Amino acid sequence: MRYAPAIVAVAALALPGGLAMAQDLGRGEALFEACKSCHSLDPGKQGKAGPHLAGLKGRVVGAAEGFDYSPAFKAARAKRVIWDEARLNAYLADPDAMFKGGWMSPQGLDDEADRAAVTAFLMRGR
Repeated sequence: MRYAPAIVAVAALALPGGLAMAQDLGRGEALFEACKSCHSLDPGKQGKAGPHLAGLKGRVVGAAEGFDYSPAFKAARAKRVIWDEARLNAYLADPDAMFKGGWMSPQGLDDEADRAAVTAFLMRGR
C-alpha cells in the first residue's frame, strides 16, 4: 500500500487535463470568493444582488428562478441563449459588451488565466 499515493498522482496526471483541471478549479473557487457578495452557488439562496450560479453550465441565460433580470438578460432568455464555457469566459472579460445594459459589476476579469479558472469552476459538472 505504500505505492498508493504515487499511483493516485500518476493517475491524476494521466487523465486528460486531470491535474491542471484540479488546479484551475481550486484557483477558480478561490477567485469566486469575491463574487459571493452578489452570487450564491446555492439555488435556495435568493435575495442577493445577482442570481445564483448553481448549475450554470447549459442553463438558459437569465433563467435562474426568482431573480429579476435586466432587459438585456430577459432578451437573451427569450432567444434561449445558453451558458457554455466560451460564452461565460467572454462575459467575464466584458459583461457589458455581451449583454449591453446588464447590471453586472465589476466590469470583467482582465486576466485571461483568472477568467479561465473561474469559468472552469462555474462550468464544472455537478
